[in-house]
Amino acid sequence: MEHIVVDGAEIPPRDHSRPEINYLNWKQTVASWLLSVDHKRIGIMYLISISIFFLVGGAFATIFRIELLTPEGDFLQADTYNKFFTLHGVVMIFFFLIPSIPAVLGNFLIPLQIGAKDVAFPKLNLASWYIFMCGGTLGVIIIVLGGLDTGWTFYTPLSTSYANTHVFLAAMLVFITGFSSILTGLNFIVTIHKMRAPGLTWFRLPLFIWAHYATSVIQILGTPVLAITVFLAGVERIWGVGIFDPALGGDPVLFQHMFWFYSHPAVYIMILPGMGVISEIIACFSRNRVFGYEFIAFSSVAIAIIGFLVWGHHMYVSGQAMYSNLVFSLLTMLVAVPSAIKIFNWTATLYKGNVVWATPMIYAIGFIGLFAIGGGTGLFLGSTGMDVPLHDTYFVVAHFHYVMVGGMTMAYLSGLHFYWPKITGKMYPQTIASLCAILVFVGFNCTFFPQFLVGWLGMPRRYHSYHPDFQVLNVLSTAGASVLGLGFVIPVFYFGWSLLYGKDAGSNPWGARGLEWEVCTSPPDAHNFHETPVVTKGAYAYTGEETLSV
Repeated sequence: MEHIVVDGAEIPPRDHSRPEINYLNWKQTVASWLLSVDHKRIGIMYLISISIFFLVGGAFATIFRIELLTPEGDFLQADTYNKFFTLHGVVMIFFFLIPSIPAVLGNFLIPLQIGAKDVAFPKLNLASWYIFMCGGTLGVIIIVLGGLDTGWTFYTPLSTSYANTHVFLAAMLVFITGFSSILTGLNFIVTIHKMRAPGLTWFRLPLFIWAHYATSVIQILGTPVLAITVFLAGVERIWGVGIFDPALGGDPVLFQHMFWFYSHPAVYIMILPGMGVISEIIACFSRNRVFGYEFIAFSSVAIAIIGFLVWGHHMYVSGQAMYSNLVFSLLTMLVAVPSAIKIFNWTATLYKGNVVWATPMIYAIGFIGLFAIGGGTGLFLGSTGMDVPLHDTYFVVAHFHYVMVGGMTMAYLSGLHFYWPKITGKMYPQTIASLCAILVFVGFNCTFFPQFLVGWLGMPRRYHSYHPDFQVLNVLSTAGASVLGLGFVIPVFYFGWSLLYGKDAGSNPWGARGLEWEVCTSPPDAHNFHETPVVTKGAYAYTGEETLSV
C-alpha cells in the first residue's frame, strides 16, 4: 500500500480504494443536483455559489483599492466609490463570510461526523439553498440597477430618507437571506441533538460540532432581530412611518441598537465555525489529542452567550450614556477570555506534538497568528478611551479584516484544503498549495497592516480621497492586495487540476481520526454509512494522553 509523505513525515493511509459509486456520480443529471436533498451535494452547491460571490466581492475591492493608489480621488467619483465599498461589504458578509464554513463544510461534514445518513430535515436544507440563491439573485439585480451606497450597516436616517439607491431591495435581500441562515441553524441543532450515532455522547463529539452548535444558536436567536430591523427600515422608507428618522419622530440610535444586537454576534457566526475547523486540523497535524477539550467546547458556548451582550461597544460615540459604555467595555474584555482559551489550548496541543507542515496546517498556524492580532486590536476598540479617537478610522477596517479575512477566510481555506480529499476523493499538489498558503499570509499582512498605521495616524474610512501624507501606506496596501488576490486565485486552478489529474486520496490520506475519516470512503457513499457506526471512544484518539498536563 502506497504511503503519503508530507514534509518528511510519513502518513499511513487506511484505504486507497475509491468507490465506483459515490455521492458525486450516482446520478449525474443537472436535475439530480438541483433537486438533491443529499447534504453533501447541497454543500457542494453552496461551495460553488459562495465562490462566485467571493469573486464578485473581491472584484469590487480591487476597483476601490485602485482608486486609493492616489490621494486625489481621480479614478472613481465619490458616489461610485461609496457604491463599490458598500457592495463589497454586503456581498462578502452576507454571501461569503456568514455562509462559508457552516453552509459548505457544515452541511458536508456534520452528518458524517456524528454518524448520520443526512441532516434532520433534508428538504428544508435544500430550501435553504434556494432561499440563499433568491437573496443572491436580488443582489445581482441591485448591482445591475445601479448599486447601493449606504455602507453595509444601513445606518438611518441615511438609508431611510436620504440615499437615492436601492435600499429597499437591499433590505429585502438581507431579510430573505436571513431565513436561509435561520433554517440552516435549526437543521443543525436538531440533527446534532437527535441523530448522533450510538455511543457518541456530547463529550465525544468533535469540536467542529460544538462550534457549529453554538453558531446555530446565534443564528436562530440573532438573525430574526436583523430581519425585523431591516424590515422596519424598509417600512419607514416606503411609507414614511417614523421609526428611526428623528424628522418623523423616530430614533436613529434605536436602529443601531437593533442592528448591532445581531451584527456583533454575527461576527461569531462567521468565526466560531472557523475555530471548529482549526481544532480538527491542529489535532490531526500535531498527532495529538486536543489539550483541554472541555474548555474549548464550553468556550464556544461562552462566546455564543457573551457575544449577545457586547453590541453597545459599537456605539461609544452615539451619545450613549457613559455608564453604559463602561458596562459594554467590561463585557467586551470578558468575551475575549474564551477566545484566548482556544488559542492557548491550540498552542498547548502543539507542544510535544509531532507537527506535520501540510498545507491545511500552514493555513491553521496563519489563522492563529492573524486572529490573535485581530482579537488583540479589538480590545483597543473595546475600551472607551481608545475607541473614540480610532472610531471610523482605517484602524477599525484593519481590525475587522484581521478577524474576518485573516481569521475566518484562513480557517475556511484551511478546512477546504483539509477536507478536499474527502469531498472529491482526489489529492492536490502539496508544494504549490503550501506556497500559496504562504502567499496569502504575506499578501494579507502587506494589505491590512498598513491600514492599522494610517488609521492610527487618523485617516478616516469610506473616503475616496485622502491627505497625500497617507499615500505611501495606501500604495503598499494596494500592492499587498494584488499579492493576496493572486493567493486566492491560484487554488482555483490546482483544485480544478486535481479533479482531472489528482491521485486518488484514499479514505484517510492525512491519518486523521473521526467517523468521516475512519469509516467513510472518499468520496463518501450517497448514504454515508453502509451500517450505523457505534462509537466507543472519544474524539482525537491520536495518543493515549495529552502531552501537556497542568
